[in-house]
Amino acid sequence: MSLSANSLPVGANARSGGRDAARGAATPALRKTLLGPEAWDRAIADFDGVCQEQLYAYASTRWPGLTLEPVLFSHENGPVGGALVMLQRLPLGLATIALVKWGPFLADNTRPDADTVMDGMVEALIAEYADKRGMMVSIMPKVEPTDDNARLAALLARGFTPGVGVKFPKRYVVDVRLDDDARLAAFAQKWRYHLRKSFKAGLGFEEGGADELERFMVLYKAMSDRKQFPDYSAIDSVDALMAMPDGTARPEMFFVTHEGETVAGAMIFTAGDTATYLYGATNDAALDLRAGYFLHWNIIRWLRDNTRAKLYDLGGTDGFQGLHQFKSGMVGSAGYMADLPPVANYATSMRARLFGTLAYEARSKATRTRDSINAARLALMRRLRRA
Repeated sequence: MSLSANSLPVGANARSGGRDAARGAATPALRKTLLGPEAWDRAIADFDGVCQEQLYAYASTRWPGLTLEPVLFSHENGPVGGALVMLQRLPLGLATIALVKWGPFLADNTRPDADTVMDGMVEALIAEYADKRGMMVSIMPKVEPTDDNARLAALLARGFTPGVGVKFPKRYVVDVRLDDDARLAAFAQKWRYHLRKSFKAGLGFEEGGADELERFMVLYKAMSDRKQFPDYSAIDSVDALMAMPDGTARPEMFFVTHEGETVAGAMIFTAGDTATYLYGATNDAALDLRAGYFLHWNIIRWLRDNTRAKLYDLGGTDGFQGLHQFKSGMVGSAGYMADLPPVANYATSMRARLFGTLAYEARSKATRTRDSINAARLALMRRLRRA
């Protein structure tokens, strides 16, 4: 099934002529095709820029109230990229937001015309969702090695406006292509110290199959009960992710054992050129055993030896200083720490712009209120435990 206006010159502005039209006419035309759920997840599994946020299996579970439109972009030489567009209809039909998280993304990140193709995909999204269908187009770019995010800058230059960002935007990204000696040397000194301690603890590392999800979830649920932190992660998506068939970007699971007991586990998105830490869990014994250090050291080596990943995205910290120390130490001198940019918004319709902006502001306020209530609750629980 194809979307309307199914051909657009790469890099051309759909609403302009003259110089922009001439520039676009010299480049291949993009065809836009709307795929079904499984066909989409299979089609993008080998794309360099694929990420879990762009999987139908993930987004349909994480955001069940939204309409998903998986758009594949191609030209005469085949697919060049894609975008999973999530449509959120605001109450009373006031407006609709067309959100793309960590996209659009490229099939080949190394192609010499990568920026031009990215611009072309953005133009196609504007033409379809903003110009034709009167929606606000919201794009959340991926993190880049510096806080001067080039993709965000390109969107702002195109007329997008910066919107809300996440409360704790710092992201931690590790280089996984180094050999063992170079990777060890790149860790921060204290991180390396704890890792070497773990080598002497009698730990084992195992790759788990999709049929071992329950093994991970038992560990995760026990950890959640122990820590009693509110869980706003997408952990409810793991059943759908691990049920993805062969040939799609199904995550991998890894475990650390000690004397026959599973003490730590992780679920890792391994497709594309950037692997991503999705979920992790440990038991009470893991801290003294330094099992987390041992787990990630072996995941990095596994990614290097078994995938084409260049980078390993550890995600954020939600403001926890201990997590910052752990993740920044793992990045060390080979990788980067940078802020996830805010959402960028574009609307042709004043109605969509107004109500879309108000919706984001209301959601941000609700999130801040929720976080304040949870912080007060946790502080009260700590006082009661000390009493």
